[in-house]
Amino acid sequence: MSSEPKTVFVGLAGLGNVGAGVYKNLIRNGDILTDRTGVRIKVKRIAVRSLEKYTDMQIPEGMLTTDWRDLVNDPEIPVIVELIGGVTEAYDLVKTAILAGKTVVTGNKALLAGHGYELIALAEQEDVPLYFEAAVAGGIPIIKAVREALIGNHIQAIYGIINGTTNYILTRMSDAGLSYEDALGEAQALGYAESDPTLDVNGWDAGHKAIILAWLSYGDWVKPEQVYVEGVTHLTQTDLKFARSMGYAVKLLGVIRLDATNRIEVRVQPCLIPQTNIMANVHGVMNAVAVYGDIVGETLFYGSGAGQNATSSSVISDLADAVDNLTNEAGDNNGFVPQGHYGACLPVDETVSRYYLRLRVDDRPGVIASISKIIADHGIGILSLQQPEVDPGADADLMLMLHQATFGKMKQAVAAIAGLECVLAPPVLLRVESLKAREG
Repeated sequence: MSSEPKTVFVGLAGLGNVGAGVYKNLIRNGDILTDRTGVRIKVKRIAVRSLEKYTDMQIPEGMLTTDWRDLVNDPEIPVIVELIGGVTEAYDLVKTAILAGKTVVTGNKALLAGHGYELIALAEQEDVPLYFEAAVAGGIPIIKAVREALIGNHIQAIYGIINGTTNYILTRMSDAGLSYEDALGEAQALGYAESDPTLDVNGWDAGHKAIILAWLSYGDWVKPEQVYVEGVTHLTQTDLKFARSMGYAVKLLGVIRLDATNRIEVRVQPCLIPQTNIMANVHGVMNAVAVYGDIVGETLFYGSGAGQNATSSSVISDLADAVDNLTNEAGDNNGFVPQGHYGACLPVDETVSRYYLRLRVDDRPGVIASISKIIADHGIGILSLQQPEVDPGADADLMLMLHQATFGKMKQAVAAIAGLECVLAPPVLLRVESLKAREG
């Protein structure tokens, strides 16, 4: 006859979308989780901002508190799950919990991007694990894959569609011909975008995730101010149509890559990627992450990148690891500890790619010659040029595909072109990515 499984109590900080999913799914799938782990995982206390807000959730009396310190100070709670969001209060909570010897599970990408180095060092000092699978790509187990499945590989590059909101917007712009504004409004109406979508559409949600992936891959924390981040707010139907006509799709792409001198390239930008690549067919709110290892080659991870159930699945996965570590006395089972410390972050102006450049110009003689001269003077070659026919005297869209160049040199050329009298609107410059282990 089997013995009664041991119960491990959890303190849950935050009962928003993801927190409610964790609480609900721990109850719904509690039996199967107990069967697979040999441990009953049970939420004992939940910290919320307002008690009144959750009266319809049938939470047992006395479980809710408005002070997360009640969770940390409870000697029966060895695991704290931080899902309150933001940075300042979350930092205080996680730091206090670690110093109290508690195992911490968090899905807070902004917190880790800004304070990950300090918090992970503190966790190692205090000999307690810090888990964060839910911080990147929702339900895709990309952290676990890099930490465990690819532990024997040098990571050469990671390319990620790691923000579901912007991927939905770009999908609807491409497939349905919507404007950016209309696609964003649709995403908000469906709950795929927040009422304030700034962190998604300006690229920084993906930027925070890219910083975490860079640390996992290369062992150094890149500071947010070292990461080049560009969003999707300036994209138009014209750009997507031009791209499609040449066999490309436009995606907001996180790029984490090691250059030939072992410097780390970390950036987030809308990019043209070949329609023949499987990542071009990642639609809607789905995410995908391609990882290149020197042994395994290319691996691709695909799934839901956000949402209550997908993200709570990752949190529960970390909880299972946490309780296994606690009940089996495995010691400091942090899993993969990044090694290598490859050194400096590659300045974005030194990064190299091909480019798409769109210009709104006067349709008159000499315009193309003036633009071509500036590009040539900066040592950049033109691969192709398109200009749809327009009525005489009308404005025209001029699209150029350009050879590889450093981003710094390309910006200089675009600035000079923007100063021409014949250029009527700010130029649109996008990278063209081959999605290979190394560009070139």
